[in-house]
Amino acid sequence: MNGWVKAAALVLLVASYWGAYQHGRSVERAVAGQASAQRDSGDRLAEVIGERGARQEEQRRAEAQEEARAHAQEERTIADAGAADADAAGQRLRDEAGKLAATVSCTGTDTAAVARGQTATRAAMVLSDLLARADERAGELAAALDRARAAGRQCEREYDALTPPAQVSR
Repeated sequence: MNGWVKAAALVLLVASYWGAYQHGRSVERAVAGQASAQRDSGDRLAEVIGERGARQEEQRRAEAQEEARAHAQEERTIADAGAADADAAGQRLRDEAGKLAATVSCTGTDTAAVARGQTATRAAMVLSDLLARADERAGELAAALDRARAAGRQCEREYDALTPPAQVSR
């Protein structure tokens, strides 16, 4: 009997070790499951926060681009109004130059004076025409410059809208 008791004690000892081992494994699996669930919930939370942040950033960018477009439209409207005013002033200047050229010609009986008057009239007409063409070209260049400047500033604003705002480091 003594052998049976030793064998039973040995079986009992092995069974207790086996039970302790199995309990340790189940505790370990439970802890790993909790850690995994916690990590997954944190990942889901970070994902939700990230999606919300991305939507907010996209909305910020869209609003900034729309603001840049509106600002560019204002600049184009102002430039067009300025160009119209400049064209009107240029037309008045050309009219005055034409009138001046017309008044330079003089009629008289002295043939030398008439010849000088005709020469002066031709010179005044050439200068008047030159002034008109230069003023017209200057107006075209100014309008093109205004359009290019407005487009460049719109592009700059839209680029700035696409870049994230600078983070303040502390």
